[in-house]
Amino acid sequence: MAEKMTCKERRAARKARKREKRVERTKSVRLFPANKKGYHIMHFMNFLRFLLYPIHCVLRPHKLHGYKRVGKGAFIYFGNHYSIFDIFFPAYTTREGVHFLTKQSVLEAPILGYWGLRIGAISALRDGSDVRTLMESIKVLRNGEKLSLFPEGTRNKVSDEEFLPFHGGAALLAIKTKTPVIPFVICNRPRLFRITHVVFGEPMELTEFYDRKLTSEDYAAADEMLKNKLYELRARFREERAAKKRKRK
Repeated sequence: MAEKMTCKERRAARKARKREKRVERTKSVRLFPANKKGYHIMHFMNFLRFLLYPIHCVLRPHKLHGYKRVGKGAFIYFGNHYSIFDIFFPAYTTREGVHFLTKQSVLEAPILGYWGLRIGAISALRDGSDVRTLMESIKVLRNGEKLSLFPEGTRNKVSDEEFLPFHGGAALLAIKTKTPVIPFVICNRPRLFRITHVVFGEPMELTEFYDRKLTSEDYAAADEMLKNKLYELRARFREERAAKKRKRK
């Protein structure tokens, strides 16, 4: 006769079942249909914008520069990463929803996981080797929706000048789906009550790579172009700021 489970074992079993259910929910991305005007609206993301934008502005004030009014349709946001709040910067440039790549552990968390799944987040491995992540991202873009990713794969806690090593994949997604990439660079590390400057570049279309049989070296070269664009945007912004300061003197 089977022994009865203790209270501790029953609690552990319930937690295991809940975790299995959360993991199962992360296996397919939630797509959002276009409305009559062609916009892919995420109502829950709009709610989070309304709820968290004032808090974000007070605790981590920021200023967006450059191309910050993004129209409808598929785009890939491509930027560096310092803080969990960074995911909001692309969302402030559009009235549509924005899917984003995040760690599997985030989507398995009770609260953050629920929020992430409601806005169509996609789980990703840090080494970029997850084929399912690639296929789900392609599905989002071919549905005409927006995707945001941080190629560093984790928050940069090391340097304010150098980016962490970039993981490939953004260029492949852009080329396979013929989607424009919007590069954006966070120019200074976000800190409490100090303005963070975020520069958005014009959309980049990697047309020179379209409709060709490409090698891994070709994709690496395209990824390098995107990375260099971030350095270029930041350098130009800093030069313009320095020139304005000299004029005031």
